[in-house]
Order: sequence, then C-alpha cells, then structure tokens
Amino acid sequence: MDPGASGAGAMDPGASGASATGPGASGAGAAGPGGAGPRRPSAARRLLRRPSAMLAGGVVGAFILVAIGAARLAPYEPNAPDFAAVRKAPSRAHLLGTDEVGRDVLSRLIWGARASLLAAVIPVLIAAGISVPLGLLSGYAAGWIDDLIMRLTDAVLAIPFLIVAIALAAFLGPSLVNAMIAIGIATLPIFVRLARGTALALKTEDYIEAARALGGSPVRIAVGHVLPNMLPPLFIQASLTVAAAIIAEASLSFLGLGQQPPAPSWGSMLNAAQRYLSQAPWMALYPGLTIFAIVVALNVLGDGLRDVLDPRHG
Repeated sequence: MDPGASGAGAMDPGASGASATGPGASGAGAAGPGGAGPRRPSAARRLLRRPSAMLAGGVVGAFILVAIGAARLAPYEPNAPDFAAVRKAPSRAHLLGTDEVGRDVLSRLIWGARASLLAAVIPVLIAAGISVPLGLLSGYAAGWIDDLIMRLTDAVLAIPFLIVAIALAAFLGPSLVNAMIAIGIATLPIFVRLARGTALALKTEDYIEAARALGGSPVRIAVGHVLPNMLPPLFIQASLTVAAAIIAEASLSFLGLGQQPPAPSWGSMLNAAQRYLSQAPWMALYPGLTIFAIVVALNVLGDGLRDVLDPRHG
C-alpha cells in the first residue's frame, strides 16, 4: 500500500481553511446583517452526517480501547502455553481457538493490538513532527533550501515505501522499536511533500499578503497563519498513513524484523500460522481479518475526514 497515494494530497490547501486566520474569517459562513444566508455547519456536524465515517470511527475507537484495556480484556495470558490444547479449534474455552503451542488466539489478538497500533501511530506522529517543519520551511522559504529538501525527499520517494521500511529494519536489527524507526523514516517524505505543497499554496493567499503588508515577520506569518491552515490535509494524510503503517508493521513482523516471539503481534501470528494453514486455519484467519478490519476502517475514516475538511467535498 502506498500511503502517499491518498486523497489528502489532492486537496486544495488554500481552500481547506485558509480563511481561519485571515481577515473576515469570523464571518465567512455566517449570515450577513440582514440574515442573507445560513451558517455553514461545523466540521463535527458534517462528520455526523456521514454514517460510514462514523461507523469507521467507532471501529477505530474500539480497537484503541481494546489495546488500552488488553490486560483486563484478554481471557488468558498471551504467552502462556498449554500443550494439552495445541491447535484446538474454536470452542467455549477458547473462542478463537489456540495456536501451535496451545496459546489462546483471542488473547494474543488483543495484546497484539497494542503492539500493532503503537508501531503504526508512534512512527506517524514522529514523522509528522519532523516533516511538517521541514515542509513548511521548504515551501515558505523557497530558494536553495527548498531545492535541497525536495531533492532528498525525491530520492527517498523513488523507492517504494515498504521496501524502504524493510531495508531500514534489516539494517537496524529485528525489534519492535527498530521497526517503528524504520516505518517513521519511510513515511517522512510523504508528509514533507504534502506540507511543502500546502505551504506553497497558502503563502499566496490574500490574508498572507495582508499580514506581510502590516509588517509581520516571516517567522510569525509562517507559524501563526500558514501552519494552522496546513493541519486539515495533514490530519487526513495521517489517518491514511496509519493504515499503511499497520500493514508495514505486520509485514515486518511476518518477516521476523518487527515484534519478536513470543511477544504477540498480528504479523508474527500470521508468520507462525503459515505452517499450519491446513491443520489450523483459524490461526491465520483471525489475525488477517483483524488487520483487514482496522485498515479498511482507517481508510473510510480518512475519506470521511477529507469530505468534511475539504470544502470541495462538503
């Protein structure tokens, strides 16, 4: 999955809320003195009108709650073997069956949610925190700084996202922390390009020109006026990139470069299940369905956020 091929990059950054800090922002959607027109619904209300996005948000929220409450929700210890219940089919005792050493699949899925979501969310947050200032500097300052940052970004983007993550994880060594670092570095160029393109569009807006005419310093204009209006497309891109990062973490763990056994993660569970597909298909079925559900939910939620935050989709 290419996290850069999202709807976030297609937004018109200048229209995504550029008037939020510009002159006349407070009355952009409000009725005039004579009550000329209705006030534009808030983003939250527009999101509530999209059942698919709300359902997807509920699914994502449920996964987050499961990851937080894993210790209370898991019926068994995730790493405790039971050699009397090796590869047992789903039953009342083990709702989703057991694995090759008798560990409860449901318990490992619940605990794996914590590792998989952490390995997806933390790298995206780190990548956004580093790349947004770089993209803002590149787009607003322009000149040789823009050329340098963008040539480095293009060099990384020339290699597929997952290949970069696998290569970095192999270089750093197999562990969940190293997998997070690898995924974070692989996602950096996506946010740099988006932030830079948004800054380029926003700096030509009328309210930015007005701020310059009033004597605002470049730093103050960039941080106080350009940066806040860059956030909507970045939020959309983040939700879609988290979905790609979950697949990347599962792929790294499947290859033995992410979460290390016996600690559970969805990718490592799939790796263990590949040897028993005919004898115990539930070992691969449930982790695969879990990954499918969270990735689809994040993509639908991202599409809903795009429709809400992009005026052209409103």
